Amino acid sequence: MKQESHLEATPGTVRPGGRTAKVRAAVLEATREALATEGFHALNMDRIAAAAEVGRTTVYRRWASPTGLIADLLRDMADRSVPASDTGTLEGDLRENATLVVTTLTDPRMGPVFRAVIAAAACDDECADALRGFYGTRLRTWATAVDRAAARGEAPPGTDPVEVVRAVSAPLYYRFAVSHEPLTTADAERAVAAALAATRAGVFAPGSD
Repeated sequence: MKQESHLEATPGTVRPGGRTAKVRAAVLEATREALATEGFHALNMDRIAAAAEVGRTTVYRRWASPTGLIADLLRDMADRSVPASDTGTLEGDLRENATLVVTTLTDPRMGPVFRAVIAAAACDDECADALRGFYGTRLRTWATAVDRAAARGEAPPGTDPVEVVRAVSAPLYYRFAVSHEPLTTADAERAVAAALAATRAGVFAPGSD
């Protein structure tokens, strides 16, 4: 079929419908589970096919490699990104963002998944591009909270909303992926306080008074 030939040409990059969508959902869920329990280096295409109850040839044809599976999983996660909170204040919205990051990274299932995809991105360009796309989507989604804050006068004119959100999540991801330190609510609060102080000081609004 025409749709299947397109999938074969570009593994894992199409958002198909019908039975193809069910196959993709099953394979990506099996990939997520395998990453959570075994990590990136143990990811095996044959076992993914068996867990998803999908033919081996289908998995190899559509995703080509374990990194192809991870890249498509990241694209799917980006597509399913939840909207930003709207608490009515910049502090409240940034706190919600920080809480979401900490909750996700400390989750017994999702924490290992993120460790695995970060490991994959470190050694594969396709995964790196997909991870960059995932985080870009998350940053842009939450940037709307900063735009609203600027409209209320809580941030200087010209404030870069993406950089404000990045300032909240960056130290949390550093502790998670680089220094491998425990993440706590205190870390979230500290990240929010630092980002707020920098925002109000005009750090993210070059040229502001």
